[in-house]
Amino acid sequence: MALKLFLFALLISLPTSLSSTASKGKEQKPKFNPYRYKFIDKASTFASSSSSSFSSNGRDSTYDYIVIGGGTAGCPLAATLSRNFSVLVLERGGVPFTNANVSFLRNFHIGLADTSASSASQAFVSTDGVYNARARVLGGGSCINAGFYSRADAAFVKRAGWDPKLVNESYPWVEREIVHQPKLTLWQKALRDSLLEVGVRPFNGFTYDHVSGTKIGGTIFDRFGRRHTAAELLAYANPQKLRVLIYATVQKIVFDTSGTRPRVTGVIFKDENGNQHQALLSNRQGSEVILSSGAIGSPQMLMLSGIGPKKELQRLKIPLVLENEHVGKGMADNPMNTILVPSKQPIEQSLIQTVGITKMGVYVEASTGFGQSPESIHTHYGVMSDKNELFSTIPAKQRRPEATQAYIRRNKYQLHEAFNGSFILEKLAYPISRGHLSLLNTNVDDNPSVTFNYFKHPVDLQRCVEAIRLVSKVVTSKRFLNYTQCDKQNVHEMLSLSVKANINLRPKQVNDTKSMAQFCKDTVVTIWHYHGGCLVGKVVSPDRKVLGVNRLRVIDGSTFDESPGTNPQATVMMMGRYMGVKILRKRLGNKAGV
Repeated sequence: MALKLFLFALLISLPTSLSSTASKGKEQKPKFNPYRYKFIDKASTFASSSSSSFSSNGRDSTYDYIVIGGGTAGCPLAATLSRNFSVLVLERGGVPFTNANVSFLRNFHIGLADTSASSASQAFVSTDGVYNARARVLGGGSCINAGFYSRADAAFVKRAGWDPKLVNESYPWVEREIVHQPKLTLWQKALRDSLLEVGVRPFNGFTYDHVSGTKIGGTIFDRFGRRHTAAELLAYANPQKLRVLIYATVQKIVFDTSGTRPRVTGVIFKDENGNQHQALLSNRQGSEVILSSGAIGSPQMLMLSGIGPKKELQRLKIPLVLENEHVGKGMADNPMNTILVPSKQPIEQSLIQTVGITKMGVYVEASTGFGQSPESIHTHYGVMSDKNELFSTIPAKQRRPEATQAYIRRNKYQLHEAFNGSFILEKLAYPISRGHLSLLNTNVDDNPSVTFNYFKHPVDLQRCVEAIRLVSKVVTSKRFLNYTQCDKQNVHEMLSLSVKANINLRPKQVNDTKSMAQFCKDTVVTIWHYHGGCLVGKVVSPDRKVLGVNRLRVIDGSTFDESPGTNPQATVMMMGRYMGVKILRKRLGNKAGV
């Protein structure tokens, strides 16, 4: 089915008439470009020795900026920098434009279920036993997320030390290109009314702003259900100064260590055929390599390049460039728990549209109608099982990622659907519990080991209990029951549905529906808002320069010590634009023109 949808999407994107030959004197239609922009090409087209850059004079051998990762921050950053300087973007994945699993809302869950090497989503399992995913595609997380768009609150901007005026100019720069107002489904309207009924007030209508109460946020899905990603922000770029290489996997950052401080000279990457290339930075003052590989990829790349905890690098025989014990530390993921709500009504597909922003630091959202076809897998919260307790037969001690994936492959044709309804979810804002990231090997294609320590801090657990109580009120409210047309269930019956869904690899306790604290711990999942690993003041400076080395920055969510707003993508894209403008103004002053 996914293949058919992909082929259909590809066909409707093609010009109406293409011919390999044209009649003499008849104008030939332009060739279809699956990459959309002329400055995007496969990594194998790169020639290390001579054609490493675009400049005003054509090809050059060096770049002013090399951006590692064309993701949610990397695309707006590169587009902005290219207005004045030559930029090379190295993206390990492909393009989203002709990928039906990325482009269409109806395929949201299928994209996450795809665990093939070419998937836009790379699955991993944290040591906590929670399924997760990281993006592997131009546009990054904006290609695989639920599409919700909501800005950070003013307090976050202040804590980040950002210029509020430039922040408020950078958000609309993103919004004009890819953000839309959603058309509310009936289920999302029911959630809105129920949140108001149980006291999550006031109703703030449709707004991008982060304000307490119930609101309707923006979305990067248009009214036809087509996704618009950060990759489309490349439309702002100067095509004469930007080159984007896809299937370009950076293996390490190269340093000159002959001076008093390590100095970045370029990067080594491999193309889709496995051939290595070296891209060089210009010697001009201000030229930089900028890591935008996300909260998993950026600390991983620093360590693979020789910056990190000394003992860990020595263990893997990675030459030490700079010792920094904080790389990979301070990792956090906002824990999420869901309550499955059955319905006798037909369910229309919808992702996040309505959100309740509570004063207790909990956000309430909903997703409906996914994974209800025989060939689908329930994966819309980063899980890889459906409701038939597929993984319950795997002994707890054997629930390693490789064993889990092998079981999926053996049993993928046994999947069936046994649930009609929705998921009401609560996300914990500002978790205190912290974890860490460490390398398992020196292969950049492999996931590192990640631990988030969900609910390790008792305050996080108590807040989750309060959140589950709130969600229980929502799903048993008069407005909600009127919509679902189901009999009012007691809380334990609803929690039991979630436990039986078996949505992670954590051992289940016999009392997990009687103890809400145990329910929180046993059914925790991710909403992909993990962050940290390259924190400000420990790994990077406030302007995101890596401490102790020259010509290297990190600009992405790995520098956050908290996830901004209800959903971070708006702020991550804004940050790409914001930091690009700041860099240009610092380097060129008024001549920057931005």
